Amino acid sequence: MNQSVWTRLDSIARSLSPFTLTLLLVMAGMVPLRIPDFAQIVPSMGLIAVYYWVIHRPDLMPAWVVFLLGLLLDLIGGGPLGINVLVLLVVHGAVGAQQRFFASGALMLLWLVFVPVAAGAFFLTWLFNVILIGGMIDPGAAFFQYLATVAFYPCIAWLFAQAQRAFLK
Repeated sequence: MNQSVWTRLDSIARSLSPFTLTLLLVMAGMVPLRIPDFAQIVPSMGLIAVYYWVIHRPDLMPAWVVFLLGLLLDLIGGGPLGINVLVLLVVHGAVGAQQRFFASGALMLLWLVFVPVAAGAFFLTWLFNVILIGGMIDPGAAFFQYLATVAFYPCIAWLFAQAQRAFLK
């Protein structure tokens, strides 16, 4: 094979790295552990990833990738189909509309902005579940998962930043 084929393959692999890293983190969060109610407090890696990559590399996290990620989350998570798709696409659209403002922001600013974005995403998820189930659901589990997601954001953002420096030069 000539050099241009290897160059194209390298470019494809680099452009898939945000999705691949996100997928690995989502799958790691889905590993069944024998800890009671642990699934209710696992941070939403998909939400963190969509928020981070739409700000820093929107070209590598287009809406169709977010759709696939949300669909995968719905299928693996066992919840009603379409909720994660819709919520992640709303986050993608809302954050993407302000991407230029956020792109130069420091981690602390992005973390502070993530707090209400995540609150809105978890509220929408809870609301859609209530509507689809047709009954009231205790918001406590969603609230604790929200807190865990907000708390883990800096760690995951740092990991994504390291990957961005290493793979996406």
